[in-house]
Amino acid sequence: MSATSQPSTSLFANLRLALSRYPPFAQMQEEHINQFLAAAQQAYFAPGETLLSPTDGPPAHLVCIRQGHVTGRVGAKPENAGFEYDAGDIFPVGAVMGTRPVAATYQAHGDVFCLLVPVADVRRLADNSAPFATFLGQRALRYLALSRQQTQQTYSTQAMEEQSLETPLAQLGLKAAVCVTPETPLGQALTTMQERRIGSILVSDERGGAVGILTRHDILERVALARADLDAPISHVMSSPVFSLTAEQTAQDAALLMSRHTIRHVPVTRDGAVVGIVSERDLFALQRLSLKNVSSALRGAASVDTLALAAGDIRRFARTLLAQGVAARQLTQLISHLNDVLTERLVTLLALEMGMDLQHACWLAFGSEGRSEQTISTDQDNGLVFASEDAQADRPRWLAFAQRVNAALDQCGYPLCKGNVMASNPQCCLSVQEWQQRFGDWMKRGAPADLLNASIFFDLRPLVGNAALTNDLVATISATAPGLPRFIQQMAVNSLRSRAPLNWLGGLETHAVDGRAMIDLKYQGTAIFVDVARLCALAYGVRATNTRERFDALGPLLQSPTQESQAWIAAFEFLQMLRLQVQLARPEVTPDKANLIELASLNEIDQRMLKESFRVARRLQQRLELDYQR
Repeated sequence: MSATSQPSTSLFANLRLALSRYPPFAQMQEEHINQFLAAAQQAYFAPGETLLSPTDGPPAHLVCIRQGHVTGRVGAKPENAGFEYDAGDIFPVGAVMGTRPVAATYQAHGDVFCLLVPVADVRRLADNSAPFATFLGQRALRYLALSRQQTQQTYSTQAMEEQSLETPLAQLGLKAAVCVTPETPLGQALTTMQERRIGSILVSDERGGAVGILTRHDILERVALARADLDAPISHVMSSPVFSLTAEQTAQDAALLMSRHTIRHVPVTRDGAVVGIVSERDLFALQRLSLKNVSSALRGAASVDTLALAAGDIRRFARTLLAQGVAARQLTQLISHLNDVLTERLVTLLALEMGMDLQHACWLAFGSEGRSEQTISTDQDNGLVFASEDAQADRPRWLAFAQRVNAALDQCGYPLCKGNVMASNPQCCLSVQEWQQRFGDWMKRGAPADLLNASIFFDLRPLVGNAALTNDLVATISATAPGLPRFIQQMAVNSLRSRAPLNWLGGLETHAVDGRAMIDLKYQGTAIFVDVARLCALAYGVRATNTRERFDALGPLLQSPTQESQAWIAAFEFLQMLRLQVQLARPEVTPDKANLIELASLNEIDQRMLKESFRVARRLQQRLELDYQR
């Protein structure tokens, strides 16, 4: 690294203008951008030079790239997934926030010019600029430094403030959408794309709403190969309808939409009118995502062996995002989504191979997969529902198919369920009528085994096949459970058997595992929130299965203040993040120990957050006791 110096007066204005194009500077006041620049020093790194590494200790500066590219890689193995930062990117946010060493090694890829801002100046700026503080998650540190008497709800909410994937699209500095009318000649539209150097052009109606889109990908198939008439209106070749999002939705929503529908551009609307467009490249610039690459590889896999190789990309992708500071909800949703993509492809491949018509059946996800909350260490929880006039006669064919799928999932790194909650189990491969009967019996009897089954199977989600076959199953649950107070009370008693690990003084309570003081983050932590959310959803007829979505829906129904319901979500997601960190750091650990964390391994901030999260869990359980054990 060359000697550093403060930006010159002549450079100052140019830097301010350049930074204003990127978040969080695009949302900051000019005086606060000036404060950032006044504290910054210029630095040059030669090609291949290391900027930061895990051996350097906690970073002394926040780095903002002016020019060039910086690559990051976790670990020394060549096969480990890497990521890249470009001009306008700021890093390492997570390490600066947590006062810890970085998890990756950052190197200059070519000549790199940076601004280095001392950590003390970063914190002072965060005190003055709310957008900058939100970007860094600095508010979490400020609240963690307050008295322990600070309200639990505010503490938890601030500590879980989301990173950039949670940024509303309106705050991303969207590109202006180039629009034409449906009657615009195709040749004119193509000329506009060439002159503007854009990869897509929108077709809008008189109210400004998107009715179609034409992309470079479409041009090859629909224009060049089809020898389309360039004088014909663009409406003849445009893609329609258009997938769009509102300005209030987030970058994460855009990433998932692009991955699910294999698209690269998404119009952003306000009150139905297009106000901008977000592209796959924009999301790469925001978080260096490779979601589409991973999902495309899974969708394009031609065999189970290929899928097994691609499954490793899911874990590497999760590790990369964790190193970049992506939050727990985003990570678990993205992991679940990619697991869905893999399962969909695998089920489809084997159905074609075995001649099974998936219009007559549907592959079901239960448990954490059904809730879209899977972490890295996860086994199989699945089932099959099929349409049949004679279930006993048809079941053997579907069971043989399910056995192939379960074995293939195991080959891809999703172990067979020890509790046999899998479609290859005859009790999990049922007709619509049999599933309805089984669900009804569990709720009416309420035996211990029935309650355990309800806690797994009632978090169901259709995955592959004819999803309409699940409509009656979901309706049976949501319509029956609220009218069975005895069943709801039994579920409440069952969920109170596992308690938050706090002693009578409110301190963390551990148990010894291999001579170390450990806490089980799943059974003593996240499971408490999952159980409470499921119970209350059943009691109030809420159909959502995701824990966060359940809490969002239940807050008003339970007449809880917004801060309180947000604290439930924040505490749950903090525990999920710790689980992910443990699992990614120790991939060799067996599933029975994959959620154990040694208390001594946590820094002071994480220990305080852990304690506060368990206090939220205890308060939730106390509420259950008041409501159902009086």
